[in-house]
Amino acid sequence: MSTFVFTVALPTTDRRRAYAFARGMGFETPGERAEDGVPEPLQVVVNDHARVMYIPTGGFGWVTAGRATAEPGTVECLLSIAVDSSEEVDDLVRTAEGAGAQVASGPEQRPWGYIGTFADPDGHLWQIICPVD
Repeated sequence: MSTFVFTVALPTTDRRRAYAFARGMGFETPGERAEDGVPEPLQVVVNDHARVMYIPTGGFGWVTAGRATAEPGTVECLLSIAVDSSEEVDDLVRTAEGAGAQVASGPEQRPWGYIGTFADPDGHLWQIICPVD
């Protein structure tokens, strides 16, 4: 199988805010800086094979061939990151909150794993999970 990078593109109403959130989370954001001081495109490296790209809301419709972009507060997907321990879940949720995220559900044990969920500054939901073996 060839090596690939999976990218999820999300609309953002504020590139600087999305960039500050990504940097606050400790994610790498490669690329040349545009006039606003933010890399263009704004790609967030989650790991070697996964990235999130924040696209300005106005340009998102162009990328999606004119399809409607969901209104703020509408949940379209859940970005889930699996980690190795409950401590990592706690740490990432705490880091996200410090970076401007709003905790949607604090870390807790569920039948499928230890999870915590937060909304990034644009309202996109991220879930951190330590799965049950």
